[in-house]
Amino acid sequence: MTVADIWIIMPLAILAGASLLILLLGAVVPGRYSTAVGVAACVGSALWALQLQPAAFSQTLGVAFTPFARFFTVLFSLTAAATLLLSHDHNVRRDISGEEYPATVVFAAFGMAVVSASANLLILFLGLEALTFAFYILVAIDLNRAESAEAGLKYLLLGAISAACIAFGIALLYAAVGTLAIPEVVRLTLSAGAQDPIALAGWGLLLIGIAFKISLVPAHLWTPDVYQGAPTPVVAFLSTASKGAAIAFLLLLLPSGSGFKTLHAPLWWLSLLSMLVGNLAALLQTNLKRMLAYSSIAQMGYLVLALLTGSSEGFAAVILYVVVYTAMNLAAFGAVASLTDAVGMENVEDYRGVGYSRPFQGAVLALAMFALAGIPPTAGFIGKFFIFYAAFRGGEVPLAIIGILAAAVSAYYYLRVVVNLYMRPGDAPASRKPASMTESVALSAAALVILAVGVYPSPLLRLIDSILR
Repeated sequence: MTVADIWIIMPLAILAGASLLILLLGAVVPGRYSTAVGVAACVGSALWALQLQPAAFSQTLGVAFTPFARFFTVLFSLTAAATLLLSHDHNVRRDISGEEYPATVVFAAFGMAVVSASANLLILFLGLEALTFAFYILVAIDLNRAESAEAGLKYLLLGAISAACIAFGIALLYAAVGTLAIPEVVRLTLSAGAQDPIALAGWGLLLIGIAFKISLVPAHLWTPDVYQGAPTPVVAFLSTASKGAAIAFLLLLLPSGSGFKTLHAPLWWLSLLSMLVGNLAALLQTNLKRMLAYSSIAQMGYLVLALLTGSSEGFAAVILYVVVYTAMNLAAFGAVASLTDAVGMENVEDYRGVGYSRPFQGAVLALAMFALAGIPPTAGFIGKFFIFYAAFRGGEVPLAIIGILAAAVSAYYYLRVVVNLYMRPGDAPASRKPASMTESVALSAAALVILAVGVYPSPLLRLIDSILR
């Protein structure tokens, strides 16, 4: 390994080293600096990624810090930092102690950054499974709740099946083309006229595995149970950065152009079923986290709709929506985490009058619901607009119309939360305290992104256009 290689992988090294450092600090000064070290490492990794040269590539290590990788490394690192800020006081209330939690969050961010920087299928798989392994721990980390252990077990079992599918798919692709280099695999298996049955079987297994990662129907059944049982800040991280990494996985593998049509049919059905099942099932939910789980299934269906176009416009819309969705879900689950006390607030009806008793968290939660529903001038409206615009431009008119109708249906269950926050009286227990400083910073940042992108999206759109060139 050369000095240049070390320089290139420094954003990854910062995250990996910080994860180990947090564990070591726990043996010396337990519980004192772990969150601060984790947040500092995530911010440091993001800053280092910003100043890397655009074409930095390490042949030996199989990573390439392209503008695409730098963009997603910054996104994942900042999301992990926000998760740590949201988690600090929530974990105190839930009696989740120890350095394992912040160390695992930082390690998950490391796995996500590896995914975005991968130059071959082996590194891509290792990065994806590194972050998934971290979430096996995080989902089940609340030892005081049986639901957390149950959620962790379900996620582990189905995650193992997903990993097996992806590994077997990569093996078949390697058998078909004799290389693990992503550009070569894509060129030789998805180019016009390529119909190797072994390669097609490999792509099929890859799609099955990745459908689990991003909760596409019919690989979605784990999602509501895991969202309900896992600690709420973990759900915020799982529903945003984890799915963003899986989308980055797809973007690296699916090129724009006619060769993409090879996978059009399975992706078309995954998108359709996810939009319909996710939105219709969310209508029936009374538990807020389960409702947001089903809504996330529908949101991933919208993303696949844009991917279907195989165009640069569609891919830009996907990246835009990943950023927007990250801010919206961090705000939604972050507000829920801040509002949750020792007994928790599980059902939508539990939020009656909270907009008045806890005005800051209530306002952030309401803003997140408006954004998820796609109501202007929030970022959710901008994100959905570009998704459907790209779909119409890409010729996916019937599916885009179904998506628009499904998005209109979703307004009911999102706005039902706002109605409970402000239009139905409720008694607020005296034990509820205002948001802490760390929670306020994270929630304010997420709310600012929702409003800023909704009002003035041009800088972000220009940045996304530059990383796709």
